[in-house]
Amino acid sequence: MMPMAKMVRRDQATKVDRATLKRAWNFARPYRLQFIFYLATIAATALIAITPPLIFKRLIDGAIPDKNLGLVNVLFVLAVAAALGETAMRSVSRWFGAHIGEGLIFDLRMAMFERGQQLPLAFFTRTQTGALLNRMSSDVVGAQATVGTVATVWSDICLLTSVIIAMLQLSWQVTLASLLILPLLVIIDKWLSPRIVALSRQRMQLQGTMSATIAERFNVSGALLVKLFGRRASEREMFADTAGTVRDTGVSLAMASRLYYASLAFVGALGTAAVYWLGARAAINGSLTVGALVALSLYVSRLYSPLTDLASARVDLLGSLVSFERCFEILDAPLSIVDAPDAIDLVNCRGKVEFDNVVFRYPAPSTVSVASLEGDGEAPLSDLPSDEILHGVSFVAEPGTLVALVGPSGAGKTTMANLVPRLYEVTGGSVTIDGIDVRQLTLTSLRAAIGVVTQDPHLFHDTIEHNLRYARASATTEELHEACRRARIHDVIASLPDGYDTVVGERGYRLSGGEKQRLAIARLLLKDPAIVILDEATSHLDAETEALVQEALAVALAGRTAIVIAHRLSTIHDADQILVVDAGRIIQRGTHQELMTAGGLYAELTERLAAH
Repeated sequence: MMPMAKMVRRDQATKVDRATLKRAWNFARPYRLQFIFYLATIAATALIAITPPLIFKRLIDGAIPDKNLGLVNVLFVLAVAAALGETAMRSVSRWFGAHIGEGLIFDLRMAMFERGQQLPLAFFTRTQTGALLNRMSSDVVGAQATVGTVATVWSDICLLTSVIIAMLQLSWQVTLASLLILPLLVIIDKWLSPRIVALSRQRMQLQGTMSATIAERFNVSGALLVKLFGRRASEREMFADTAGTVRDTGVSLAMASRLYYASLAFVGALGTAAVYWLGARAAINGSLTVGALVALSLYVSRLYSPLTDLASARVDLLGSLVSFERCFEILDAPLSIVDAPDAIDLVNCRGKVEFDNVVFRYPAPSTVSVASLEGDGEAPLSDLPSDEILHGVSFVAEPGTLVALVGPSGAGKTTMANLVPRLYEVTGGSVTIDGIDVRQLTLTSLRAAIGVVTQDPHLFHDTIEHNLRYARASATTEELHEACRRARIHDVIASLPDGYDTVVGERGYRLSGGEKQRLAIARLLLKDPAIVILDEATSHLDAETEALVQEALAVALAGRTAIVIAHRLSTIHDADQILVVDAGRIIQRGTHQELMTAGGLYAELTERLAAH
């Protein structure tokens, strides 16, 4: 017996979701005027398309028997005019269709991009980047096909109506006979369309997984890891499995589609044969003229094409709506960190940071992520948050002071730092800046007041200048150079062949670790924040490079509130306050000398590092 979940999914896959269809129409609403003209040109094309058979009928039944050369000339001109008119209308129709379709793709992509920028950090730590990229590239194009499907349906209805009316005028008996195949078209659609839609949905999911694999393996970090571990063969085998499944579903989908459309074409061919048989008999017994038979034969070729299209329209529409649904999953992804309705701007920030009895749990997956982007769209996301990570953390960082966070890996130091710019939301207690809860501040103003330099700062695959201007686009060239001088990186940049126009490579891999750090510090200086967070910014540098970075940091931290996470305790000897964090709690606090005198974990860590 088929599992209930699969039965439900298959049933849902074969029905048009009215809510999704309505929402898709809302995206097309800005183009409604163009859409009206689009439909009008399609209707005009259908009306023009029925004239040639009538012209040929008149030619065969009238002009030729009467040897009327004048009428032949007139009919020739009319046939050429009809062809030109149909071509012109199709061109105009194509322009409207392309304008609406490409506009819809743009709007949908922009909406998804904007939503992506609003999503919390927790979303990106859980989801596959490649799958997200696939939604913004392939699925938006699939969603755009909805417009084409609707237009095709309208075109088919207009053409079908015009053709049937014209055929009824010629022979109602032959017309009715040609329509007897309709039940067969419906049966074929009911039989094969669920299979095609289900395969389309499965293929989209698999393509998203494959895109995620490619994105992870073909960025610099992924490629380096594969090479260092010598995993080329196993990676090839794994990718072959994924790509092979995509291939197999593609073959299954192609065969199911071929069977579907071939069945519809076969039924149409039967109908056409029946029309020729009946029409020929009627022409022989004199109840139908030869011209009328030729016209009917031309019309019947135009009759079954729209009938077949209409029969398959539901499959096409459902396939397009699957793409829309996948796009809407991104647009509906939960925003767990947003501006409060009464949020205020942080102005003239002094830089006082206070944690008051802060408790933190990582949010439940269902509140921050989308199941289908996590690699297994079948598994529902948990509604349970993580265990408690921080337990009643309290401290104050006065303006212009340096507070150091030290402790073993996994103690909660980075988590504490992430709560200041609201990358995550506190579960209990509060984090305030200048006495204002960060949840009451606008995210834009809050993050404008905070600068962060991480252990591995991110640089875009762009020039050094553009990476620096990301902090402040309006900075002058002199301000750019001055920031780099203060960060002890200007001379290095000036020595490069392309100077500030040097492309740094993906994530800055063309630069050394120390150069990346100093460039990140220069970027921070351009931003000029009141609060600076350093997350192990010198932990992986050699002694000489560390000295340069420390000089740059001394400049960057001057006059600013600094929260520094450090494994190298030698870098924080002069901190105004050192917080020793262990298992989500502050277990010691004081200056370096005070903590060394008191003994405990800090003294142990210092002695352990000194021994190495």
